[in-house]
Amino acid sequence: MTWIHWFRRDLRLRDNPALSAAAARSNGHVIPLFILDDGILRAPRTGAARIAFMLEALRDLDASLRSRGSRLVVRQGRTLDVIRDLVQETGAAGVAWNRDYTPFARRRDMQIEALLRDLSVETLIAEDAIILGPDDVRTSEGRPYTVYTPYWRRWRALVEQRRTELLNEIDQPRLRPVPERIADQRIPDAAELGITVSQRIPPGGETPGNARLAAFVDLAAEYSIAGYADGRDLLAEPATSRLSPYLRFGCVAPRTALRAALRLLDSVGDDQDAGRIVRSIETWIGELAWRDFYYQILWHYPHVLRRSFKPQYDALAWENDPALFDAWKEGRTGFPIIDAAMRQLNQEAWMHNRARMIVASFLTKDLLIDWRWGERYFMQQLVDGDHAANNGGWQWSAGTGTDAQPYFRIFNPVSQGQKFDPTGAFVRRYLPELTQVPDRYIHAPWTMPQAEQQRCGVIIGRDYPAPIVDHAQRRTRALALYRAVSSVAL
Repeated sequence: MTWIHWFRRDLRLRDNPALSAAAARSNGHVIPLFILDDGILRAPRTGAARIAFMLEALRDLDASLRSRGSRLVVRQGRTLDVIRDLVQETGAAGVAWNRDYTPFARRRDMQIEALLRDLSVETLIAEDAIILGPDDVRTSEGRPYTVYTPYWRRWRALVEQRRTELLNEIDQPRLRPVPERIADQRIPDAAELGITVSQRIPPGGETPGNARLAAFVDLAAEYSIAGYADGRDLLAEPATSRLSPYLRFGCVAPRTALRAALRLLDSVGDDQDAGRIVRSIETWIGELAWRDFYYQILWHYPHVLRRSFKPQYDALAWENDPALFDAWKEGRTGFPIIDAAMRQLNQEAWMHNRARMIVASFLTKDLLIDWRWGERYFMQQLVDGDHAANNGGWQWSAGTGTDAQPYFRIFNPVSQGQKFDPTGAFVRRYLPELTQVPDRYIHAPWTMPQAEQQRCGVIIGRDYPAPIVDHAQRRTRALALYRAVSSVAL
């Protein structure tokens, strides 16, 4: 009795609930399917880096399947048509997949479920992309949380209640060969899909994802989870997990990442360093909870993808100057911490999380540009671009979202640089034209005396831009714009 497992954002064999359930239902007779849907590949928010990463992850997945006697069946076309054709071709008794939470995915999946009902084919949908489902974490009144801190407390308590379950890894499925008569296509390169990738991206797939997780939770490593709490905000240090692309595509299950952290907590001794390590592990677990939090917001309040979570902020009188937006995108604002972060994004399809907050605050509150412009650009560039997390982060920075920073908290790009890149190492890595600028001027090079500019070979306005706005003036303007709508009755 054949089943189809439809891979989507779960590009792995390990700890995959829907795949394992399909294998159990069919005694291993599973057809592993991935669909290259042009509607998704050509969508305005689909980034070239993510497609390239995904294709590499598919090749890794296919190699893993072949090592177990199976193979990945890749087909291109409209999802509904591909699934209908494959069900009819194989006589499949069921189709399994892991749930996605975006409005688009929910509409698509409802259509697929209706199709399968009409064909008298069973459907199996598992929870996988997040650790606790969007209806699992509720207030005492049964409502979804809209503030992170109480959400985190409840989320962490539920994790402890379910610790035994979460520590048990789902068995890897035993799969039988896919019949030769079932045709597929070769996994294409990005160029074959007409997609040009100019950024450097990490290797895609379950294999490198597991290696990245293992390195991060190795307490003996120079940069590991042990120093996460103290190092995660330092822009020049490789002190974050860099797991976000692998979580985005399910090359590593968030449940697997949490399990590794919980096991570390159980293994930490009681020496003088134990407190620091436990604090770091809990801080990182909190980041996994933030990810769940933004997914449950998207699930219960899907309007956030197009509008502000707090409706009064839809009335903000954004100035939306295209020239300023282009300068921000291209890393030529004249504020080194902003320009370095944007060049990191444009070169590597990734940006440090602290830098994401700084550049988002700058776009919305210094340049007075609608947060949706920045959110869309990030989705087009980021290898880890994730609708829920990206939207949540942008609305937090803009002050328009759930649990957002107050609108009157406006990051100063100079002091942010001094705090999180104190020696200027991050800035110099991405702005080599500022290499010779002394540390005391690195985050405000326009304040250098003319003689100092001559000495270090950086003439402001020629070799590096002068600031495109005056931060103090724009801060005053932003406060007035936000204040005008912040008290509007809902």
